[in-house]
Amino acid sequence: MTDRPRDPLAATTRLFVDGTNLLYALSQSTERMPSAALVGRLRGIIPADVAIELVFDGPAERGLRGERIASGVRVRYSGSRSADALILSLVAEIAATEGETATGGILVVSDDRDLRNRLRLRGARSAGAAWLLGRLDRGRLASPSAGNPRAPTPPAEPDDSDRPRWQPGRGSTTKRGPSRRRSRGSRPGL
Repeated sequence: MTDRPRDPLAATTRLFVDGTNLLYALSQSTERMPSAALVGRLRGIIPADVAIELVFDGPAERGLRGERIASGVRVRYSGSRSADALILSLVAEIAATEGETATGGILVVSDDRDLRNRLRLRGARSAGAAWLLGRLDRGRLASPSAGNPRAPTPPAEPDDSDRPRWQPGRGSTTKRGPSRRRSRGSRPGL
């Protein structure tokens, strides 16, 4: 038996997710999440150097054909074959082009036991949808987020009660002169 790390993401370069399987597992969980939010959450919990491919059963949605929908996230549709068959062919293609050792960096998330056994024979690793849902529930970022990091809050300044406090306008907008404006027609002395 080989020593495999406890974290399935260790030494992972590509993550294939059986999207239909994951959405079903997500619908059975207590937390409801729209599928559009799933992409952002996945990118947030998976390190940025890991390429993610969501594979769905059936024909592509209009406008989505193997498209990159976020940084490092791609969506594929299986068309007339099953998503399992597409995942197996993608793993075989990687093994053929990059060598058999490249399949060791592939992690497939699926609850399909037959698919997981067939992947193991090809050298790829697999994890169940419950593992990925557990990571989604954690809520902490494992990869850097987009945008500027927030500056640390400066330490609180000591209370200087003898220092003059700020006042609106500092006197420059304080009203001086008559309390009412005269109308145009009324001039003084007429």
